[in-house]
Amino acid sequence: MLTTDPQGTLSTYAWQWQGQAINIATEVLGSGPSVLLLPSFSTVSTRAELTTLAQALASHFQVTLLDWPGFGESDRLKLDYQPALFRQFLQDFVRDTFTEDVAVVAAGHAAGYALALESWSRIVLVAPTWRGPLAVMGASESVRNGVRDLVRTPLIGSALYGLNTRPGFLKWMYRRHVFVNETALTPDFIAQRYEGTQQSGARYAPAAFVTGSLDPVSQRAEFLAAIEKPSVPVMVVIAEQAPPASLAEMEAMAKLANIQSVRSQGSLGMAEEFGDAIANLILPILQG
Repeated sequence: MLTTDPQGTLSTYAWQWQGQAINIATEVLGSGPSVLLLPSFSTVSTRAELTTLAQALASHFQVTLLDWPGFGESDRLKLDYQPALFRQFLQDFVRDTFTEDVAVVAAGHAAGYALALESWSRIVLVAPTWRGPLAVMGASESVRNGVRDLVRTPLIGSALYGLNTRPGFLKWMYRRHVFVNETALTPDFIAQRYEGTQQSGARYAPAAFVTGSLDPVSQRAEFLAAIEKPSVPVMVVIAEQAPPASLAEMEAMAKLANIQSVRSQGSLGMAEEFGDAIANLILPILQG
């Protein structure tokens, strides 16, 4: 099982969605003003991706991490994973966990869900995205929905998911658009990520993400409007080696008025691969 820091305080947040109880894995490190770290969605999504970043920030803040419903060490139930579920979860979690406004650092697809909530003192978006992989590749909505439904079936779905979570495929995925330093993809690293994909019910939420069912908006204009809306400081961390389509979206965000932006080496997994460097870049905005 994946954990972030043995010195962190691990706990479970009990949440309900449409009458279904869901246990959410959470962790707290450090002390000081509150900062919530939200991992990106992916087939291998886990709060452990933010280990280095969390540890670097914990010397200045009380850092809270979580695994999204359906991902990581949280319950992975066979639910209809959709934006409404994650928006409601984040709203409830923040309301029940923090007594005052908290800063948020959201990676990847978590950006759109962070922007939908008006409870933040500051917002940092690390390599933000809003379109799932098949949508970026140009697959039609009907094709994407068909793939999602197929992966949810008992036999064929399990087989398809198995093919897409083999260690060799995971390493290829990391090399292609997640990490820039291939030497970091050691056998132990890939084995840990593979282990995280093999939990009971693990395929349902990732299938929703990959096929675009978790996209927080349907077009760029909606995302740009959301990022301009907050009345608090907003920073975008641009991944210089991100895939061209994703990089173009980040560049569009950076051009908006009143949005702070910084650039750093890395691709879509920059929050994990370069956690220390990202911490140094975002400390000024988090400290105000």
